[in-house]
Amino acid sequence: MTLPPPVRHRRRPEDAEREIVDAAESLLREGSYADLTVADVMSRTGLGRSSFYVYFTDLPALLRSVAARIEGEFLAVSEIWLTGPGDEDASRRSTEGIVEVYVRHGPVLKALADAQATQPVVEEIFRWGVVQHFIDAVARRCEEQYAAGRFPHLLSREVCHALVLMTEGYLADTLGRTPSADPRPVAAALNVVWSKVLYGRDALPTVPPV
Repeated sequence: MTLPPPVRHRRRPEDAEREIVDAAESLLREGSYADLTVADVMSRTGLGRSSFYVYFTDLPALLRSVAARIEGEFLAVSEIWLTGPGDEDASRRSTEGIVEVYVRHGPVLKALADAQATQPVVEEIFRWGVVQHFIDAVARRCEEQYAAGRFPHLLSREVCHALVLMTEGYLADTLGRTPSADPRPVAAALNVVWSKVLYGRDALPTVPPV
């Protein structure tokens, strides 16, 4: 008796695309963008190499998907402050959420930050994409809060620029290098800086005892 051939279950397109993005993020955790190849990415999936080009035109297109997914997580927690009441408690909760996202993706974000110095396409996607979007969002929010009488002073776009880049660099240095580091003092330190700059008041860095 001849057995029928095994049934091959086709992945849904969104599942296949997610698998490729997951593989790319996994490789970026371990190495650099310069070392990333289509063959390496697809070797970590259950898909054939040719499937890559069904979903992505090239590696930069894949990198945009990786960056967009992480940016979406940042945006979800930032909305607490960007569209909420805009008070110090909202700022603190957004900061803690951003740190949590960095705990999940720190090595990948550091790999992108390091690569932008020598890879123009990474600079375009990361610095002029993800990071710039947050600079613009913070600047708009500060203007709105000042106009509503909730901020004691109007922060210039350059101050917002400096604040976001400082935050990105600090997170890369603390959680990008050592993902297992305790994120609580990192969040507390950022809360001090943001509270001082935004509201003109000191926020004591309260960190629960270990």
